[in-house]
Amino acid sequence: MGNNKTETLFSEIKIGNTTLNNRIGLAPMTRTSATEHGLATEEMAQYYANFARGGFGLIMTEGTYTDEYYSQGYLNQPGIATKEQMDSWRKVVSVVHNEGAKIIMQLMHAGALSQGNRFNSSTKGPSAVKPKGEQLAFYGGQGDFQMPEEMTQIDIDQVIQQFAASAKNAKEAGFDGVEIHGANGYVLDQFLTDYTNRRTDKYGGSIENRLRLAVEVIKAVRNEVGNEFPVGIRISQAKVNDADHKWSGGVAEAAQIFNALQQAGVDFLHIAEPQAAAPAFGGTGPTLVKLAKDHGNTIVIANGSLGDPASADSLRTEGEADIVTIGKAALANQDWANRVAADRELNDFDFQQYLLPKATLKEFEYRTLKA
Repeated sequence: MGNNKTETLFSEIKIGNTTLNNRIGLAPMTRTSATEHGLATEEMAQYYANFARGGFGLIMTEGTYTDEYYSQGYLNQPGIATKEQMDSWRKVVSVVHNEGAKIIMQLMHAGALSQGNRFNSSTKGPSAVKPKGEQLAFYGGQGDFQMPEEMTQIDIDQVIQQFAASAKNAKEAGFDGVEIHGANGYVLDQFLTDYTNRRTDKYGGSIENRLRLAVEVIKAVRNEVGNEFPVGIRISQAKVNDADHKWSGGVAEAAQIFNALQQAGVDFLHIAEPQAAAPAFGGTGPTLVKLAKDHGNTIVIANGSLGDPASADSLRTEGEADIVTIGKAALANQDWANRVAADRELNDFDFQQYLLPKATLKEFEYRTLKA
């Protein structure tokens, strides 16, 4: 149980057929610590087990690529596209379960933001639009992103099929659910975003059309894993290469997005904002988390600058979020949940510990938009 200042974080909650022993999750954070062939390692198993041992009721994995075509975003990123990759994750799942936590796999297709793919040297996205910004040196990138090729219908069908097949692999590996990565500028977000999607077919133009791929992916995944297995989607406005992006249609657009995703069949919406407790569109108004709760009619997970227990608990007690995920503060405190429950002091986060050569603070902020 938590102390009386944070007790709402320590109650049980059910997602589909999975019961979490508290409302505290580890945020998905890219690590690039798999083998060259995308296999999960012993080091990864111990990394995730540490957080489970530290009291986190829910562990979200790093983004995991879904096919052997264009989904891989970074070298040494883990995959879930093959039986060998699937089997490598079994140890991770086992050690997390042994520590009493649940674990959800995040399924990711990088699209035009891919900067390290052992299967292809070119990239594909919704349109031939060069991504903003520069590749992340944190993950071995250098210079501008390349110009992507526009996806054909065959490419789009392949994306849908491989998300579904990877979800089935994750279920077979023993995961407690899957999260479809629709945030942070990766492929589903590229289709949603007006300036990266210039298509004139059924996947471009209106909000409904730009959401179509995400909706089709959700439905295909649900069809593959069944109704009881938890399926969610992660959504953000900010991107790893465009931290200040906002949806141009404001509150009305957010309402349409969240309603459509819920209708497609998700069990949860995972909202990632740089500041989860801040108004979504300017100085006043509701948070994006609140909009998701009001219009998504499902479980809402909040992520973004919630390392202060009071902030995390406030978002819970005010009815905006059902679950919170912690990133940077979790890196500094792998036992964040246990410390909060015991009302113990937390370590401060020092980004210098996590910087690679030539990486900058700004780049670290990009990296941890997902945290």
